[in-house]
Amino acid sequence: MSPASALAAAAALLGLAAARELLGAGGGMGLGRLAALDRRALSAALRLGLPGRIARAGLEGRVSLAALLAAKLAASLGSVPLALSLAPLAPGRLSILIAAGIPLAGFVAPDAILERRARRRRAEILAVLPDALDRLAVSAALGRPTAAGFEELAGPGGGALSEELSVTVAEISCGMPQGEALGSLRRRVPGPELAGICAAIERSRRFGSPLAEQLRRLASALRVDQRRRIEERAARAAPKIQLVVALVLVPSVLLIIVAAVIANADTLFAGF
Repeated sequence: MSPASALAAAAALLGLAAARELLGAGGGMGLGRLAALDRRALSAALRLGLPGRIARAGLEGRVSLAALLAAKLAASLGSVPLALSLAPLAPGRLSILIAAGIPLAGFVAPDAILERRARRRRAEILAVLPDALDRLAVSAALGRPTAAGFEELAGPGGGALSEELSVTVAEISCGMPQGEALGSLRRRVPGPELAGICAAIERSRRFGSPLAEQLRRLASALRVDQRRRIEERAARAAPKIQLVVALVLVPSVLLIIVAAVIANADTLFAGF
């Protein structure tokens, strides 16, 4: 047996032993040890910032901290045999980097998936936010409270923004102060856009400034930002299109011309 195979087998045995300890906790552990295990898992999750990632991804209440920690550990342990099989193939000290880097990449892979989902969710919210602000401005102009405007926007099937506003409405309905509920919304959907909206609502509540006009200005600013981002993406796409034309289309046309010349070489060069 090669050293890499021996290390892979040892890693697999250690992983199975750890899994047996965790899965067998309910049968062999007392309540005190179970509580200590839960406290350690919660402490590790807080240090890694997992609650915030789950909230930003919109999976709060659907993905538990324990499940996410288990997925991270499983991905890390599952990538150990791959790392040990690829490490001997790398030259020099690069093998050590591969042996340590692949399990580390497996450990952070669930975090990367959550952050990608959070970015997509935020982009979905920003896409519909200007229209939602217009509706909220109409509600504010009629003298209705902000929570009532949120409730109108939080109807079923409204997407990510509707889900976030429904959580905010539920928190306010359960007695949470509006400022704290808006702070929770800012943490779940980070960024200057939601922060500016929540700040405008708080200013209107504290100082009585007209909210409808502020919301309309914010909606207009968001539309300008969206237009600018679209123009920037279009500007970045032009060189890529030119690169595709230069590397794919032009050689294809030249090959067709060369093939036609070769096929009719006898006729073209008959007079020479």
